[in-house]
Formats: sequence, structure tokens, C-alpha cells
Amino acid sequence: MNTLIELILITVLLLLVLYLLTGLQTFYIFIKNYMILQKIPGPSRYGIIKGNIPYMGNSPDVVFKQCRQAVKDFYPIYKIYVAHKISIHIVTHEDSELVMSNPIHNKKGYIYKTVHKWLKFGLLTSSGEKWQTRRKILTPAFHFNILQEFVSVFNEQTEQLIEALKEECKKPYVELNSLVTQFTLKTISETAMGTKVNFQSKNDRNYEKALHDMGKIFFHKFFHPWCIDEIGNFLFSPFFFEERKLTKTLHQFTKEVIQEKEKTFTDEEAEEEHSVYKGKKRRAMLDLLLSAKKNESIIDDDGIHEEVDTFMFEGHDTTATALSFMLMLLANNDNVQKCAYQEMVEVLENPNKQPTYNELQNLRYMERCIKESLRLYPSVYFISRTLGEDLRLTSGYLLPKDTDVFIHIYDVHHNPDVYPDPERFDPDRFLPENAQNRHPYAYLPFSAGPRNCIGQKFAILEMKATLCAILSNFVLEPVDTPETIKPMADIVLRTKEDIKVKFIPRF
Repeated sequence: MNTLIELILITVLLLLVLYLLTGLQTFYIFIKNYMILQKIPGPSRYGIIKGNIPYMGNSPDVVFKQCRQAVKDFYPIYKIYVAHKISIHIVTHEDSELVMSNPIHNKKGYIYKTVHKWLKFGLLTSSGEKWQTRRKILTPAFHFNILQEFVSVFNEQTEQLIEALKEECKKPYVELNSLVTQFTLKTISETAMGTKVNFQSKNDRNYEKALHDMGKIFFHKFFHPWCIDEIGNFLFSPFFFEERKLTKTLHQFTKEVIQEKEKTFTDEEAEEEHSVYKGKKRRAMLDLLLSAKKNESIIDDDGIHEEVDTFMFEGHDTTATALSFMLMLLANNDNVQKCAYQEMVEVLENPNKQPTYNELQNLRYMERCIKESLRLYPSVYFISRTLGEDLRLTSGYLLPKDTDVFIHIYDVHHNPDVYPDPERFDPDRFLPENAQNRHPYAYLPFSAGPRNCIGQKFAILEMKATLCAILSNFVLEPVDTPETIKPMADIVLRTKEDIKVKFIPRF
């Protein structure tokens, strides 16, 4: 008995020593990395807790502006302190490539924890084997055969958008954000999910509002990292209960989308080979997820909910903001708008007819307009990664393993050395002869490397179909301009006020 007690005591003692040694080792690594990162320039701190918060500002539009100022002051790299967190911000295409092209740096940064309660661990936020498995399941959903089938949905939904705009255009101007958001949400729902959303129900309308209200939670958590974990969030966040309510609203919406699809998803569909295209039958993304669950057991109900939450958000919100900026730019550049319309006349012959997949592919000038708009206003204006190993940047600075790195896509896109007169809207930047020698990581609207956006072709095709419908029915005139709008820090790039454009009926 005494021997057993001695053995237990020795075991406990050894575990305690091991715990202390591990803690000391972790503390040593933290101090070592902290000292290395001190060499990187950045704005002055305002104390241990405040860090750089006073410098960054207290509103999303000011934070966005200060990030741009930091680039001017500390180019090509700067560090930001927020309480105990140090984040490194890089703004050059060379350093972006070092991070984004290497799979060892694929783990998303801590900032994505701000949306874990909502999106959990879907394709956007997961890493490692789980991310690889999900990517494998979902990639076929955006095969070009599928995209061809989706054009009819794009055209159907744009008809409804045009009818709404015909009513709105009677006003002095149209506030774009809500109209365009509802359009892209209905489109992603019908295409990728195989279900229809009509915004007639209260739940549909609540989803749109809850999505935008989550931006406030995101902003607060970023500057109060002690609120990211659940306990800290409960103890210190003034938005704890609001976030729970918003998350419930968002999850309820996607739950109903899944339930609606499951009503029509048959055993025969589940037993089909896990393929992208069966004869003339469209296989929506949600079809593939349900097949993977039933047929291969490589995803469960929780996993399906994660991916539907992720794609309902990513698949509509990024495209909605991109379209809003695009329409504003066309309204402010009458010559570009006329060239885009003239191309439609030449390619479609009758610009009032619904375009086919091949015709949309042949709208080269319109595609350059979209690319240039996404250069100026990338919907995903930054990404963050946690380094998987030490990294030496082209500027010579060393970043230790586990450092949180922010890649500012917006600033990469506005580099005057790559894009002369970077604030000017010029679709000819993307003529083949002008783009062929450009660094591949100097243009990142859909990210790049192994974690590039799975739906980028879908998004471009949807935007083309939308612009065709709008330009065939309306002439756009400016209300807001690039000088008057105030971009702000949010989950995606937004403006402080809704973007306003005047729509003049073409006929």
C-alpha cells in the first residue's frame, strides 16, 4: 500500500515538474519571439493593454484609414500591438508570395476565431486534413459544366433584380447594398444549395440584418482579443448576448436551407457516384455534401452545417460588395460604361436577350472592368495566417514560427510601383500585354496559392450576367464617388454608408 502511495506521489511530482518545465519553455519561446519582433517598425504603443488601439482609432472607417497610413509610414512591414497580441502586417507581393504559396503556412490566423461561434470550422476557417477533405468534396461543385448550368439561374435572378431597380430608379438615387445583397443571396441559395430564398419571410430578412450586425462583433473582438475565447467573451464582452442571438438567427436560416434540400434529396441521388455532373442533372454543392455524408461517411451533419454557413456567407456577401463598388465605378467612368455596353451589343447582338455561358465568356472588356474594380476594392481586403515555421522576408526581417501575419491585399493592389496612378480606374491594366509580366501575387482578389478561392469563376460569371442585365436596361450616373465613400474595416470590405448610384432607364 505504501509503495502504491509513493508511486502515485512520484508520478504526480513528475507530472508537476513536466508541467512547470513546459510552461517555462513556452514562456521562453514567447519572450524570444517577442524580442525578435521588436525589430519590426510600427506605431508607438500607448501602454500594455491599449497597445496601438488609440493610434488605430475607435470606428471601422478610421481603422481602415489608419491601416493605409501605417503602410505609408512603415512600408513594407509594420507591427500592431493589441493587448498581449502582436500581429505583423505585410503589404508587398514578394512577401505575400512567401506566406501564401507555402502550404506550411496554411493555418488561418487568430483573427478568424472572431467568427468561430458562427462559422465554426468550415472551409474558410479549418486547416490540415479536415480542410483538405472538405476542399476535395466541394471542388467539383464549381466545375465548368456546373457553371454552364448556373447561367440560367443567374439570368432568372437578374430579371427580378431589374424589376426591383425599375421601381427604385424613380427615386433620385438607388441605395445599392440591400438590393444587391438580396440578389446575390438568392442566387447562391438556388445555385449552390439548390433551394430558393424569396425574402418574403421574416427569417429571410433577419438573416441579412444579422449578417451585417456581425461586423460590429468582429470589430470589437479584434481590438479586445481577450473576448475571443468563450469565457473571456462571457465575462468582458458587452455583445455576448447579442452575438448569441445573431448566431442563432444565422444558424436557423441555414438550417432551414438544409432541411428544405433534404426534402427533395432522394436515396437514389445519394447512391449515385460522387461525381460533379450526372447527365443533365445539376449537382449543387449541398447535393455533394449530402452524398458525401450518406455515401462515403466523410462528413456529418455538423460538418454540412459548417460548410453551408460558410458558403451562404462567402458566396453572396463578397459578390454583393464587389457589384456595389463596380456599379459605382461604372457610373463615375462614362467612357468605360459605354465601351462595356458596346461590347455587349457586339457579342450578344441583341443586348436585351439573356446571355449564354459562351457569350459571357466572350465579354473580355467587361471582365477587365471587373478585375480592375476588384483591384481597387477587393471584397476580401486582407487575410491572416499563423506561420508554420520561421520565415525570412524579402526585406530581411525574420518572423518566428507561430507569428500571426496579416497580408493586406488592398495595399498590394494599390502599390504604385506595380500599378502606376493606383487610384485611377483603368480596365486596360488587365490587357494581356499589360498583365503578362506582372508578378502573380500582385493581384489577389481571390487569394492565391493552395487556399485560393474555390468559387472565383462562379463569382466572375455571376457579376458578368448581372452587369449585362443592368447595362441593357439602365445608364448609370454618379452620386457617390471614390472620393466621397468611406471604406471601413469589417468582415468584408464595406462602406460606412450605402453606396448610391442614379439609374436612368435606357429606353
